[in-house]
Amino acid sequence: MPTWLIVVIVIVAIAVLGAVIWLVTQEMQRKRLQQRFGPEYDRAVKESDNPRAAQRELAERERRHKELDIRPLSASARERYTQEWAQVQEKFVDQPAAAVSDADRLLVGLMGERGYPTEGYEQQVADLSVRHAKTLEHYRAAHTTQQKRDGASTEDLRDAMVRYRTVFEDLLTDGADDERHDHHDRRNGHDRTEHDRDRADEARDDDRHETGQHERQASAQPRTEWNGGR
Repeated sequence: MPTWLIVVIVIVAIAVLGAVIWLVTQEMQRKRLQQRFGPEYDRAVKESDNPRAAQRELAERERRHKELDIRPLSASARERYTQEWAQVQEKFVDQPAAAVSDADRLLVGLMGERGYPTEGYEQQVADLSVRHAKTLEHYRAAHTTQQKRDGASTEDLRDAMVRYRTVFEDLLTDGADDERHDHHDRRNGHDRTEHDRDRADEARDDDRHETGQHERQASAQPRTEWNGGR
């Protein structure tokens, strides 16, 4: 076989292998993004003329999210927000439109305390989509109703409140379990340290006790031999 033909075959094989690797990589990326964003992935692809462009946008959201300082709420902060939400719900009875506006502001305040930027609605949606994609449609629907609250029916406003509450609870409790686990692990680690220290102290006491017994036996033995000699 001519050398040039071997070279051509090798080049073609490398090109085919590279194409296969690229396709596999793209498919893995697609599945990962689809699993991460759920319905938000389908929405992004539907709104984009190019699925690859939609995937790049979602990947950019992930990159931005990693740079954010997202943190769980403290127990006291969760309690405070829970009380504020209860007040908003009570307000809905007499002032439904105002209550929906308050719910929107409270939710944005919660986002800010969690570490999410709040400079604009579209950016809020993009940032939330990375970790809260499952409740994002509720936020969109509630926000739409809130924007037209003066012309919305009471039933629409009630639906918006329910949707806001779904997003609110998602943001309120996200990360709380991790915080409790960390606290539990730290506490258990402290308990184990104290337990190990107590065990070590007990072991040292046992050693000193045994050493004392050996010393008393050793000191008593010569006297016994001497008396026996007499």
